[in-house]
Amino acid sequence: MADLISTQGVHHVTLTVADVARSLKFYSELFNFQKVTEFGPKTIMSNGSLLLVLNPPPDPAQAIPNDRFNENRVGLDHVSFSVTSMADLEAAVKLLDARRVDHGEIKPLEPFGIAVLAIRDPDNIQLELTAPLA
Repeated sequence: MADLISTQGVHHVTLTVADVARSLKFYSELFNFQKVTEFGPKTIMSNGSLLLVLNPPPDPAQAIPNDRFNENRVGLDHVSFSVTSMADLEAAVKLLDARRVDHGEIKPLEPFGIAVLAIRDPDNIQLELTAPLA
């Protein structure tokens, strides 16, 4: 239909974080995102298929001290990264355990044909790794 906007996937995700350097370390060491550039106070990273932008609060005067992400507020609920297989999810559990990063259990979501593994980033943003069940 000509009255609809045709999208082609996600170009980038921008997260407001409390400490850009801490988040840069987290996403590069666990998810192999590599720093591409800085754009003002923002750090732009890529894993080859997705741009991840880490941004301090745009107006520090309005930032809530010691704020933590809460998916019960209006806005983002979580970000899900695809992995190739269940073996990748199992390997992720081992890596997270080795690095002492808290995580949930691998949960199969049979109606969707996927399994998910939930973790939290340093600002408590919920992340998922998602793999096909088959």
